[in-house]
Amino acid sequence: MIAKIWRKLLLFILIVLCLFNIISKFVKKSSLKSELLSSAQYVQSLNQK
Repeated sequence: MIAKIWRKLLLFILIVLCLFNIISKFVKKSSLKSELLSSAQYVQSLNQK
């Protein structure tokens, strides 16, 4: 009885942590994309001068 409760609890925690990991990767990817775009614009402005 107690083992089933622990198994369900740990499975729930594992699912929540996996979802949190996936969401954090998407957030970091979008910020990385914007940083790359801004650095590319900076390099272009230097090349035009």
